[in-house]
Amino acid sequence: MKLFIDGDAFPNLLKPIVLRAVNKNKLATFVISNKRINIGESIYITYSLVNSGPDEADSQIVEMTEEGDLVITSDIPLADRVITKKAFVVDHRGRFFDQENIKQALAIRNLMQDIRDSGIITKGQTQFNQKDAHEFANQLNLFLKKRL
Repeated sequence: MKLFIDGDAFPNLLKPIVLRAVNKNKLATFVISNKRINIGESIYITYSLVNSGPDEADSQIVEMTEEGDLVITSDIPLADRVITKKAFVVDHRGRFFDQENIKQALAIRNLMQDIRDSGIITKGQTQFNQKDAHEFANQLNLFLKKRL
């Protein structure tokens, strides 16, 4: 199993959590982004910069992902694409997506986008906080214990 991180919107609070998990589990990790980010130094982490542009990082992640890999992203369309390759997806708040729930999440995301595009102002998600980071850490640890 390899770990892929959609790095462009990766919260700083998650960086030390992921770095510890990567080193503890000796997990080959690929951070893909179109701007320079740093999770931390590790022999297990490879950083890859892609060209700026819509979905460049997403396309690289999809291309590299194989069945059984784990992708960390809050991008629902990206999650949908990697799930079709039988990979696993967890978002920044610790929510796992799979074949059972990704289509519903994608439909809700698209509906909310249509509502915003029509000019209606929506609240959006709450600001990412320490509680979210804690939930992410718990879910990531549980997943890795089951899979490794």
